[in-house]
Amino acid sequence: MSLEVSPVRSRRDRREFVELPFRLHSTAEQWVPPLKLERRLFLSRRYNAYFKHADAELFLARRGGTVVGRISAQIDHAFNDYHGNRWGMFGFLELEEDRELLGALLSAAAGWLMERGRDRMVGPMDFTMNDEAGVLYEGYEKPPMVKQPWQPSYYHRLCEAQPGLQKAVDLWMWELEVTERDAVLPVIWELADKLEPEHGIRIRKMSRRSLRRDLDVFGEIYNDAWKRNWGFVPYSKEDLDHYAQELHLVFDPAWFMVAETREGEPVGTAITVPDINQVLRRMNGRLLPLGWLHFLRRRRIADQVRVGFLGVKREYQHAGVAAGLYKEHFDTAEWHRCRGGEMGWILETNTAMNRGMEAMGGKIVKRYRVYEQGFG
Repeated sequence: MSLEVSPVRSRRDRREFVELPFRLHSTAEQWVPPLKLERRLFLSRRYNAYFKHADAELFLARRGGTVVGRISAQIDHAFNDYHGNRWGMFGFLELEEDRELLGALLSAAAGWLMERGRDRMVGPMDFTMNDEAGVLYEGYEKPPMVKQPWQPSYYHRLCEAQPGLQKAVDLWMWELEVTERDAVLPVIWELADKLEPEHGIRIRKMSRRSLRRDLDVFGEIYNDAWKRNWGFVPYSKEDLDHYAQELHLVFDPAWFMVAETREGEPVGTAITVPDINQVLRRMNGRLLPLGWLHFLRRRRIADQVRVGFLGVKREYQHAGVAAGLYKEHFDTAEWHRCRGGEMGWILETNTAMNRGMEAMGGKIVKRYRVYEQGFG
């Protein structure tokens, strides 16, 4: 049958865009069904702050009237302005195992981007590197944590064989277990114990009431500590407003941390999220009829966490602030029925953070690959 790729235009198209992963992966033990309502809101130009500085187009691929693949093409003007480039991105990649299909999807995304003056396409990312990003190529046997993609192994094989598509960078996920505290290098505990006595820096927890104000602190530190990272885009006020709404749904004051001086200057932060995917697995993509009950019981269900962001201002990175935040995570986990979790993603090129994970006794359990394709 002939293959047709066309933009999402109708409500039915959008529904099929959201539901395709359910058909492709529902029999996979590792796959976690997202909440369909959240996915629809995330794709909405009205509700997602991403569209205040970006444009995007969604595409569906059909054979004989049946949806067999999907992709997005997007332009993040904040990213382009910051880096002074003309890159475009692709994301939301889902497809049946078919090399021709992948080529058609990428061609549609590339065509849309080239029409708008882009000279390179990078992805997948949904819509940014701080959302689900990359193609999984190691760790298929482990279920994804919150904001992590999971794909069967043929996704990676198809991408590796696709002409013109090349590796841009790899993303690593590190696993840390509370029971493996003895594997942590003693220097980590020594640095953490000296943090307040020698440097006057303490760690406090955020509260739900102060969350939005503390996210301004997070934005300040993020925009400083991550600014040299590949794919970095500074957070705007609108981005932080939207992020605050998302975090209120999974907020746990035990895991949201700020490191600050005696004078109250914030110097480091960590945002660690209980693994809501353990709850979503039971909800099967729906709030009704009983999905909401699982969500209300999320603190009893989730026994692992994902450290999504942990960063320190550059002028304080040699004061042991990161060690203090690491230790706080271990201490919190011991009394919070948490057996451990994952930290990342961390760029393969981020030598300092990866050495830090090794010092903590961590091990790489998942690897994702981001690809790029030049035009010209």
